[in-house]
Amino acid sequence: MRIESNSEKDTFHFGEECGKKAVPGQVFCLYGDLGVGKTVFTKGFAAGLGITEPVSSPTFTILQVYDEGRLPLYHFDVYRISDPEEMYEIGFDEYLEGEGVCFIEWANLIEDLLPDHYTKIYIDKDLSKGFDYRCITIEEVER
Repeated sequence: MRIESNSEKDTFHFGEECGKKAVPGQVFCLYGDLGVGKTVFTKGFAAGLGITEPVSSPTFTILQVYDEGRLPLYHFDVYRISDPEEMYEIGFDEYLEGEGVCFIEWANLIEDLLPDHYTKIYIDKDLSKGFDYRCITIEEVER
């Protein structure tokens, strides 16, 4: 699936629609450069789950847990992980098997730890189409 976004509002809304359809145990891996809108998409997804508390990127904490919605949201940012094994120290496998939904930014850094089935979400800029333009591509992965 490929969606074109022309604003943060579009990106948020698409994330929100995805959140409304989420089911327990889903894992979403977010890919894209710094500043492309991964956190905006995640905020929309959280809104779709009914989460009203502020959502921010867990860059320095690695994990933020939001559990006030219809499903818990486990938001990982693994950009600062130096060794994928560090993920086990924070209980990564328990979150994957939990009753919520996992969002993993920079998942390429821990690819060997990902489950057999997950959803890749690529967010890319194309400045030739405008500063706010984003192409959001969603791909199901089955290993």
